[in-house]
Amino acid sequence: MALMITDECINCDVCEPECPNDAITMGLEIYEIDHNKCTECVGHYDVPQCRQVCPVDCIPLHPEHVESKDQLMQKYKNLTGKSS
Repeated sequence: MALMITDECINCDVCEPECPNDAITMGLEIYEIDHNKCTECVGHYDVPQCRQVCPVDCIPLHPEHVESKDQLMQKYKNLTGKSS
């Protein structure tokens, strides 16, 4: 399942550099997560790094982009070009 950033975001700029997939970018008003790039850090880390650093806890799972760990790992492999 990809993550999303809610409107509680305070634009503190700490999440964007933590994303290993470059899935976080500044939107019109708040940061946004590209669900096509978000792997919840599967393949990189044990837990989503953006959620670890967010001071206002505004990065929940995206209910419209449900993915299993296997699907997230496949997305990681597709994004990085790694096959194992």
